[in-house]
Amino acid sequence: MKKIIVLILISGFCYAQGVKRKLVWEEDFNKKEVNEKNWNFELGDGCPDLCGYGNNERQIYTRTNHEFKDGNLVIEARKEGNKYTSTKITTKGKKEFKYGRIEARAKLPVGHGLWPAFWMLGANIDEVKWPKTGEIDILEYIGRDPHMVYTTLHTQDSHGNTINTKRTAFPDIEEGYHVFAIEWTKEKIDFYVDKSVVYTFNPEVKTEDTWPFDKPFYIVLNLAIGGNFGGPEVDDKALPQKFYIDYVRVYQ
Repeated sequence: MKKIIVLILISGFCYAQGVKRKLVWEEDFNKKEVNEKNWNFELGDGCPDLCGYGNNERQIYTRTNHEFKDGNLVIEARKEGNKYTSTKITTKGKKEFKYGRIEARAKLPVGHGLWPAFWMLGANIDEVKWPKTGEIDILEYIGRDPHMVYTTLHTQDSHGNTINTKRTAFPDIEEGYHVFAIEWTKEKIDFYVDKSVVYTFNPEVKTEDTWPFDKPFYIVLNLAIGGNFGGPEVDDKALPQKFYIDYVRVYQ
């Protein structure tokens, strides 16, 4: 019994860079529906305010392009008639975090035109707008560039075709599940794929334009289709495709 108790206690902590962190929030997707106490659905195509979500994306987000299977949230990209559909959820206004380790375990979809992502936006986006609010792209994968993971930050100083990015090769990234994470402190942000640090962002001069990462951010999970980065072409024959998310965890 003592051994079991010890294991349970240890499971609530993680060690990264020699720092002991406690699990402060977890979404394990073991229910049969999205927990709307924690998550919001983002619906539609971004119009009229931001058609194509600012990237000429082709999907319409719905409440129905997902399911729960074997403890996973499964987001499905589909071609329905002449339209593409998918799902996007965020923790905006419900679960927001400043610093810590933020991670997700996920299995990627494949196919030209697909663009799964696990990312974060500043909680003050409605007041200061993008890119001043800041954006942390913990995972981006695009089907037209297989075996590559993109980790990126957008700031007022560098956004869109930002210089704050890293494209890292993983020959087996499409195989099975992988853990995508950041270690975020007041000094820097380290990006991880599984146990490997793939990119570190640590600007020498930190101002609100170069380092908007000293305030709470919320989490976004989505599977985009097409767009400036993901496409523009989409391989309809590859659809439907599924983005599996096993869990999201935050340690501080």
